[in-house]
Amino acid sequence: MAATADVKGTAILRNKVADYLNTEPGGQSPTYHLMNVFETIDENPNAQVVEKHYTSDKAATKLTAGYAPQFPITGDQYLDNDVSEFIRDIAEEQKIGVETDFIRVRLYQPIVSKENTFYARKFRVSVEVSSITGAGGEIISQEGNLNQIGDVVIGEFNTQTKTFTEAAAAPANAEASGT
Repeated sequence: MAATADVKGTAILRNKVADYLNTEPGGQSPTYHLMNVFETIDENPNAQVVEKHYTSDKAATKLTAGYAPQFPITGDQYLDNDVSEFIRDIAEEQKIGVETDFIRVRLYQPIVSKENTFYARKFRVSVEVSSITGAGGEIISQEGNLNQIGDVVIGEFNTQTKTFTEAAAAPANAEASGT
């Protein structure tokens, strides 16, 4: 009897994850724009690990105690692109303490029975711009990080109305039991 190979599944291409940034953090309601002029928007969960060496064990135990997520970004500057101009102004005007909402949407995971709505995570972030560069004949580039503040919020995002809805809260003991 021939052994069957495990199926790898379907590859998730980068264009199946959409990133939105609120460019009006002080406004009455969020104004989310697709981050469509960025070459990279990476995600570094940066797990915070605690190491313990218990007396009854030969080996140490490492426990994940938290996270310090950071989203490195590299994008181009364009006129009339709200996200590009928002980030440019933070750097050029040397604004400090700028916080806004960043939403990461799984376009490959639609919410059943809700048109244009997908699984999403919302992060409160501070905006850090580390460089603005560009040689002659090149598009000006900006690099930096979106640094998470507080905890991630799980929910759904409607890509047409650009609204985020937080998921219903899990029972209080769900986190402790791993469900």
